[in-house]
Amino acid sequence: MKHLLKFFLWCIFVLMNIFFFWGASFLIQNAYYELGIVFFVLLFLIDFFIFNPRAYPYRYIAPALALLFILVLYPIYFTVKVAFTNYGTGHYMPRQEAIERLLYDPNYTYIIEEDLDSNYKIFVIYDGINPTEDFIIVFNLDGKPFLAEKPTPIRRKGKEILLSESFLYPINSEYVQMNNRTYHLVPWTGELQDLKIITIEDKAYKAFYSPKDEFLQVNSPFFKSRIAQQYLYRADFVDQQGNRYALRISSAGEWHFAKIERLYRLGYDESFENGKIGLKMTIYNNKTGNKVTEKDGAFYDTNENGESVFLLGFIDYVGSKNFLRIVKDPKVSGPFLQIFLWTFLWALLSVVLSLAVGLPFALILNDKNVKGRNLYRTLLIIPWAIPVFISALVWRNGLLNESYGLINKFLLPLFGLNPIRWMNDAFWARVGVLLVNIWLTFPYMMTISLGALQGIPPELYEVAMIDGAGRFKRFTAITFPFIMAVIAPLLVSSFAFSFNNFTIIYLITAGGPPIPGSTTPTGYTDILISYVYKLAFEAGRGQDFGFASAISIMIFFLVGGISFLNFKFSGAFEEVGR
Repeated sequence: MKHLLKFFLWCIFVLMNIFFFWGASFLIQNAYYELGIVFFVLLFLIDFFIFNPRAYPYRYIAPALALLFILVLYPIYFTVKVAFTNYGTGHYMPRQEAIERLLYDPNYTYIIEEDLDSNYKIFVIYDGINPTEDFIIVFNLDGKPFLAEKPTPIRRKGKEILLSESFLYPINSEYVQMNNRTYHLVPWTGELQDLKIITIEDKAYKAFYSPKDEFLQVNSPFFKSRIAQQYLYRADFVDQQGNRYALRISSAGEWHFAKIERLYRLGYDESFENGKIGLKMTIYNNKTGNKVTEKDGAFYDTNENGESVFLLGFIDYVGSKNFLRIVKDPKVSGPFLQIFLWTFLWALLSVVLSLAVGLPFALILNDKNVKGRNLYRTLLIIPWAIPVFISALVWRNGLLNESYGLINKFLLPLFGLNPIRWMNDAFWARVGVLLVNIWLTFPYMMTISLGALQGIPPELYEVAMIDGAGRFKRFTAITFPFIMAVIAPLLVSSFAFSFNNFTIIYLITAGGPPIPGSTTPTGYTDILISYVYKLAFEAGRGQDFGFASAISIMIFFLVGGISFLNFKFSGAFEEVGR
């Protein structure tokens, strides 16, 4: 049994090595160099801990080390890196990938022979009665027959195929020699419509689809979805003269092959920089001869009116532009300052008001004369026990809904009051989210206060009563200071949590109502973290991960600075520091 367990553990270790090595290699191949290096470092450290006897104790921290690197350190590094770039909508790929797409993507081609007389016929291998995706094509281009195999990828980006290619071999007889293999065309009369089967060794390709064969039109859906879109859409067929043909859809909706040319090509121009003459890589438009310009992390072409036309964007270093935008752009800085002040007020009021509600309940439950304390404690903890998502949605749809919510429809009319615009009025929207947050957090404040109360020595109250101190005096002189000394660090952590409490804001108001005149998606109840989320994932003009990362860094320093000051002035860690 011991040997079996040891063998099992070694199998896990080998599989882990294979996974880390494959993951690192895959990430580096796809230009995620930093994360790939992290995987290699982890692989080295874990193997070092396992095989080095002196590092034996460290093997127990290997899982924590892996999680630390992948889930903490790398996200911090990636956020800082992105903050100094234009990463976002239109700028998702590195510059080299953008160049490759301009050179090889089928979207950047143009037809050079509109009146080409073309016809084609697809032959596939059947698995029983079901067609497979193993196919070959016979072409008739300007009266000349050609045979081509299934295109093979020549340019990839990860799993995505940028360009596939296949060569056209002229058909001079019923036998065609292609790639050291001989294809037999049966029967070959010189006419495409007469050809039924193509054989090679032990395989037989049967006629499957042709746009000009009515009998084969029944296979059109399979051809378009499984063959054309997956294999022919990004494929070029090249003849012996280097001419390229590709599948295109005409204005009439016909799927036909046309003679094409790449719209862009690479060239080199002489440049004079730093007193030296050198060569500079330039992209040219083959159709117009114009140079493609590069500006602000994007490539631009020039149309017939001399206007710049956006082609592709790429990830580019922008320095401190994202940080300066917060300060210099008035349409950003105005809402940002407003959001920051509300975030601070939101976190402060959430802590103070929830403590103001939770502490009295703790005082009541701490009184031994109160009967049924366990029942009351259980009932008061329910808001804390219910999942936040459920509570938030109940409040939004059941209580705060402006049309059929319990407050507007039943409670306010009892007192002759008008309905409250919980979601469309800035003040009441803020009141609403504070009410929900207080409801969800006061049981936590009650619990920690109750724990602190039970640690106060009864002798202190007895001495105070002998001195003539009343209830209020005993609370202000003994209870409250003692509680604050115990729960102050927890209040600081609650402040930091509320500062980034995205869930309540997003589920109740989604940050609304919107702030007018802002160029970024901002609302009156948005806090900084919900503002960052909107910038990164819900911006009306696209995502802006660079700007969102810059604000995230600012949030980190703001929360860290505020927490440090709170700890400093509250003396929360005085005993530790002595």
